[in-house]
Amino acid sequence: MATTPHILILEASYYREITDELAEGAIAELEAWGATWERVELSGAFEVPGGLQMAIATGKYDGYLTLGCVIRGETSHYDHICTEVARGVNELAMKHMAPVGFGVLTVENWDQAKARADVNGRNKGREAAIACIKMVELSRTLRVTG
Repeated sequence: MATTPHILILEASYYREITDELAEGAIAELEAWGATWERVELSGAFEVPGGLQMAIATGKYDGYLTLGCVIRGETSHYDHICTEVARGVNELAMKHMAPVGFGVLTVENWDQAKARADVNGRNKGREAAIACIKMVELSRTLRVTG
């Protein structure tokens, strides 16, 4: 990559044990690609789109990585949160042509969350970091400006 990409990690820390593992995998991957990064904490997944919008407005970052976890509970709250977070992040990425890696887990239970965050397994933070870096590369190749 011609210049080092600078990535903002937006982390919904409601399930701290899960998001810390997602972040560990993501940070290792970003560093392997030579990227620099900053990490900001948000209360929960619902705040991710708002935080992303604020971050994009700064113009300081080449890409954005969203990390978090939503675990199904006993009410429909889960469905609303998952839908709005994914929709909000996607709309902002498209509207601003912003390179975004989506690493917000939407799972049925704690065991599924742990399996998807496992640093020694298929860490979804790592996968989201790769997606983010590849979108940064694409935006540079196409000379896209948001």
